[in-house]
Amino acid sequence: MLAALGGHSSHLAHLAQAESQAILDFAQHGADHAFAEVLAPLQRLPVAATRSETVTRLRRSKRRGALIAAAADLQGRWSLAQVTGALSQLAEATIDHACAYLLREAAQRGDLRLPRAKLSDARGIAQDSGLAILGMGKLGGRELNYSSDIDLVILYDPHVAAYHAEAAGALYVRLARDLVRMMEERTADGYVFRTDLRLRPDPAATPLAVNILTAITYYESLGQNWERAAMIKARPVGGDRQLGQSFLDEIRPFVWRRHLDFATIADFQAIKTQIHAAHEVRGAHKTVQVAGHNVKLGRGGIREIEFTTQVLQLIWGGRDPGLRNQDTLGALASLAEASRLSAEAAAELSEAYVFLRDVEHRLQMVDDRQTHQLPEDEVGLARIASFMGFADLETFADELVRHLSLVEAQYAHLFEQSSESDEHAADDPSAQPLLFPPDGHDALTLARLSEMGFREPTRASTMMRDWQAGRVRAVRSSRARDLLRRQLPAILAALAAQREPDVALSRFDAILSDVSTGVQLLSLFQRNPALLRRVADILGAAPALADHLAHNPSALEGLLTESGPGSSTALLPALVGTARHFEEALEGARRLVTEGKFEIDSAALEAAIDVDAAGEARSDLADAAISALVPHVFDDFARRFGKVRHGSLGIIALGKLGGREMLPASDLDLVLIYDHPENVSESHGGPRSLPSSVYFAKLAQQVVAAFTSPGAEGKLYEVDMRLRPSGNKGPVATSLSSFKRYHAESAWTWERMALTRARPVFGTQQLRKRLSSSIRDALLMRVEARVLPDAVSMRARMLRDLPADGPWDLKARPGGLVEVEFVAQALQLAYAQKHPEVLAASTRMAIAALARHDLLTQQEASTLIEADRLYRTLTGLLRLTVGPWRRPELPPSVGTVLLRGTAGLTGTLHDLPMLRDFIEKKAADVRQIFEDRLGRLAEEPR
Repeated sequence: MLAALGGHSSHLAHLAQAESQAILDFAQHGADHAFAEVLAPLQRLPVAATRSETVTRLRRSKRRGALIAAAADLQGRWSLAQVTGALSQLAEATIDHACAYLLREAAQRGDLRLPRAKLSDARGIAQDSGLAILGMGKLGGRELNYSSDIDLVILYDPHVAAYHAEAAGALYVRLARDLVRMMEERTADGYVFRTDLRLRPDPAATPLAVNILTAITYYESLGQNWERAAMIKARPVGGDRQLGQSFLDEIRPFVWRRHLDFATIADFQAIKTQIHAAHEVRGAHKTVQVAGHNVKLGRGGIREIEFTTQVLQLIWGGRDPGLRNQDTLGALASLAEASRLSAEAAAELSEAYVFLRDVEHRLQMVDDRQTHQLPEDEVGLARIASFMGFADLETFADELVRHLSLVEAQYAHLFEQSSESDEHAADDPSAQPLLFPPDGHDALTLARLSEMGFREPTRASTMMRDWQAGRVRAVRSSRARDLLRRQLPAILAALAAQREPDVALSRFDAILSDVSTGVQLLSLFQRNPALLRRVADILGAAPALADHLAHNPSALEGLLTESGPGSSTALLPALVGTARHFEEALEGARRLVTEGKFEIDSAALEAAIDVDAAGEARSDLADAAISALVPHVFDDFARRFGKVRHGSLGIIALGKLGGREMLPASDLDLVLIYDHPENVSESHGGPRSLPSSVYFAKLAQQVVAAFTSPGAEGKLYEVDMRLRPSGNKGPVATSLSSFKRYHAESAWTWERMALTRARPVFGTQQLRKRLSSSIRDALLMRVEARVLPDAVSMRARMLRDLPADGPWDLKARPGGLVEVEFVAQALQLAYAQKHPEVLAASTRMAIAALARHDLLTQQEASTLIEADRLYRTLTGLLRLTVGPWRRPELPPSVGTVLLRGTAGLTGTLHDLPMLRDFIEKKAADVRQIFEDRLGRLAEEPR
């Protein structure tokens, strides 16, 4: 080890001589122990310490810590993460110690109010000091390199500890200036850390320490993408850490945007171009090379790995909090796990990052210089190769070039894909832009539009002239129009591929007219060509879904997942859980539910998932929304009215949600049940108390309002409460005792039938267990012989009073979905006491269970299950395409969707008349089973 130090670095050799005790401690007790001994003197601030003594202590600790980190690195005892983590920890400890001295000095001068009991605690003294220090860059990410600057942002709250708030600015600026001086000033003992404060908000116009409110206002109004990237790594490293964290929480929406923004890629590419232009003379080469190459800023270097990682984090991290890692290697792993970066790419970038950071460290260890540039001469390169542990320069050079080339390729794939596509388009005549002159129509363009399949080329041309002239809302900016110009051939090709291109084009025009800014949308299409084709298919086939998309363009984001429907469901708990307050939680839930619904609906439309999988996915999404959002409702309510001791509110799902068979636009059928000890009569702990029953009634109203109130992303769900014991006339919430008593004494047959689909979806573990038990008890109690006749009578009244709304109302029609469900529910209710195993919330599972107990024949069960799937499939597809439809004939594009979606259920049917005949046959079979098992229906009125 000593030979390695002395043979490659005069700086390390000098440190080893000056700090021989640290080297001995390292050799005898190991790196971890030796490093802990370095940090120990920084934990406390000697009461009588002078500034000179404090600075000397800081410099010696830095010297010893850097030596031990270098020795552990060179001997392979520490990984890169351990080395950079130790250096970051050392920097943080020195900041704490220096701050403690300066704050105590300010308190002794009478400038700050600080508790005397904490004046010797290097970290405790900073609590409630009004001073917050954020570590940025590599310090923030715990990735500090061997000779790195520490990037800091120093903030203050003038109202916390300063005696005079109006003079606080000058006081905290003085503290910032003194801190920089203590860290940077060089003496015979060296220096602590070079310090850079240029990442503060608007550094040319703001002082060294910035008022927190000023900083928040800046980021909310003027912050740029590069500042968002810088804030990814920001974390409190000194001063009052709680104050620093509250600031980061406040600007979280600035860093992690609500919607995907692929336009960020272009911004970062421009930044990288500026870096190359500014540093080219210093070796930030535009090509991969060895001699003189800058391993940080050059092609294939560390910065390209960081940019790739940070851009993907900024694009996807607003939607997925799991991607908000501060360290590069952790972020790459998270991106791969979330399928935002291929596992191979993440592995290549991670391996290259470790290698290039090791090279960077060796370069800096030579003379303790902040350099990233390899030597120009062969002798210098050979020394670095040896320092890296390579036997010869050639082997080192090959390995270096391999890593640089892999990084270059991955960077180009993300950042330069669009420019390459433009170059290819220039060589492809079919992709050449059409001409849409502002004052007329180009004859060749009209002819080409006709050839593409547009039946009204003049109207199509007029639309696109309006787009290019910026007359449509989404393309009013020049940047949006430039993106549109590049994307127009692909957009037209995708729309022309539809069965009715003119209709699809009109729907795309509606989207552009409704979107506030087209840059994000068009960048989304530019980076994801497959998404454009999927959207065009939706516009061509599903007017109802297209209309939803026009009013909720953010729903597109749900289509970009590679893990299939359900990604929004998986992200809901984390996104809503990290919300700063109730409104942010509600907004996040609305956004992900909107995306999730569209994601599932699109997959169902494309026949990528069947109706059972889609129903379960929609139900999982609703379950996740309830589980994630309701605790926020509770917390918000408790702040106003306290809590009922040992009381709790639970939610029971019924209907399609209860059976996990939700269709597009399904309501949530809910019953809210509360329970509390008899001796607890009111709430406590809030500004206002309420009687327990009133408390839970109001809390239930807040829960329902959270799901039904509209916002920018629409509303979460419609909620149907009619199945609660009191119906629509009573309180929204019912006590558990009342619920049990009602179903034991007063429930109607139809209410008991509905209860077969009940399942608890929210509540404490104990309450959910009691709810499940109460539901089961209600279903297993002895029922009158009137169950089956009551079901037949109810169905007859429905046929008379609520007839089918047209030939495609497959729920209410004779032999339709209602009759399938009545068979399942009535037979379960009639035989549950004797055969409790027949109870199942899902219709198809209940039917299968009834057949296992010979309450239905296998043939009857198969017929009912097939009809159930067919009806739900067609109903879902009709809701997505045309919505309520009363005419016998369907648009041609819709017929294509129905035939494709039911192919696995009907065999090969070539046209809609054949499908209609199939439905009629299935309905007749269902009606026969209904009458055989429940009883004959009176003849329906003509």
